[in-house]
This record gives sequence, C-alpha cells and structure tokens, in this order.
Amino acid sequence: MTGLSLAERAAHTESVLAQYRARAFAWDGASCIHLARAQAVAMGHQVPRLRPIRSAIGARRALIAQGFDRVEDLLDSLFVRVAPLAMLIGDICAVPGEDDDGHGFPALFLADGAGNLIGWHASNPSRLVPVKYALGQVTAAWRL
Repeated sequence: MTGLSLAERAAHTESVLAQYRARAFAWDGASCIHLARAQAVAMGHQVPRLRPIRSAIGARRALIAQGFDRVEDLLDSLFVRVAPLAMLIGDICAVPGEDDDGHGFPALFLADGAGNLIGWHASNPSRLVPVKYALGQVTAAWRL
C-alpha cells in the first residue's frame, strides 16, 4: 500500500501493537518476525505466510527454506531499505539480537515515529516495550 498518511500509518501500527502488546515473546506466534509480518500486512503488503516456528533452530530452517541465509536478506527481498533516521511510524528495523542462541538473528522492532523502537527486549520479554534512544543500534531499516 503506498501513499499512507502518517495518521493512517499510526492507526495501522496501533492495531498491530494492540494484538501483540501484552504477549510474551514466544517463537511459536509472538516473535519479532511475527510482529514484522503482521505490521507488513496491516500496511497493505502481500508477504508470504510464516512456516510454523517453535525455536531458533526452527526459525533458521524456515529462513533457509525460503532461500535466505539472513533475516535482513529476506526483508531486502520484500521491502525498500531506508536510513534509520528516515524511518516513519510503522517502519521496521533490525538491531543486534541479545538472546539469539548463537543463530545470528537480529531483533526486529517497529519505529514509533519519534525516534524510539517498539518490540521485545531481552531485559523484559514478557511484553512489547518501547526502547528509547536506540536508533544508534539500528543496523538496517525498511519502509513499509
């Protein structure tokens, strides 16, 4: 979907956050890739369904089955990269993962449009949290 106003982007983002806000991180339905996919769909993108994922190993297998070695490569195939400072509300970004069991997955977050990120953080995986002042840690960002 192109040409969404900031108000529309905010409304779509809030609807996705409402679905995930109180959910604890879980590979089988409440992970950052699930959040990113739900956001992409809410913003009007047609993206492939996710294969069932139950662990980091399962996520790695699903990624390879799609033909990608890295999450960033998968996202590059679907969306246009933007500079982190150019992110609008509802865009997605990657930061180095803190609890990836050695599988090299970045953590994916949604941009709130005010320079903060929203997602699961290793310090509190029981719910989505805003992470303030984290733009310096963003390694890649995509426009949705």
